[in-house]
Amino acid sequence: MANFEIKKTDGLFIIAGPCVVESEETTYTTASRLKEICNKLSIQLIFKASYRKANRSNLNSFSGLGDKSALSILTKVKSDLNVPICTDIHLPEEADMAAEVADILQIPAFLCRQTDLLIAAAKTGKYVNIKKGQFLSPDAMKFAAQKVISQSNNKVILTERGTTFGYQDLVVDFRSIPIMKKIGFPVVLDVTHSLQQPNQNSGVTGGQPEMIEYMAKAGIAVGADGLFIETHPDPASALSDGANMLKIDLMEDLLSKLVRLKKALL
Repeated sequence: MANFEIKKTDGLFIIAGPCVVESEETTYTTASRLKEICNKLSIQLIFKASYRKANRSNLNSFSGLGDKSALSILTKVKSDLNVPICTDIHLPEEADMAAEVADILQIPAFLCRQTDLLIAAAKTGKYVNIKKGQFLSPDAMKFAAQKVISQSNNKVILTERGTTFGYQDLVVDFRSIPIMKKIGFPVVLDVTHSLQQPNQNSGVTGGQPEMIEYMAKAGIAVGADGLFIETHPDPASALSDGANMLKIDLMEDLLSKLVRLKKALL
């Protein structure tokens, strides 16, 4: 995947996969099914799974199998299935390690202003997907992008993932998508994280998966270049973000509708 790039076409691309690498079987099964669906529908797939989750409310929440084990599973998925990989990094010193596997280094929303992290990601030469902070205006994302560009890396993706609305909810201002597109890079709508209900008393984030189709359609309608959708064979048993993930069995039907919508808008 040395020459990986986001396709500059009128088609749809998706960043999809389970929230975190929780086992080789789940990760590989999900990636295989996603590739099959996306090949059928002519959608560019970037497989996403975090090798470690650092942003956890509860100390006891699952954060990963261990960096080496999780990255080795992502390496196997990439090699066997020939799919590009997207994964999160949380500290500057993680960038080079993750870049050995990942084609896209993802900057979590809470960390989108961390200069050292953005510069470290940019220096790898890989795509840098910057999630818009839940506390930022869309126009402010130009400053995050500039930090990546400063390292002679123009491979930037900007992702909308909702804005804090009270203590336990998020809301998407769909004006964010055309505003961020004016910055000059592909813009993604993170459908599933936008439907999170954070800061629950249990310490485990809630969600509204029944709204996934509506959110995804709205994103396409206002011009999103791609969609981010976390998916799992059995969200109820997922070790992270199960409350807002889409069951993999529902993915083909959803993506078929979105492809038709995208074509109708051209």
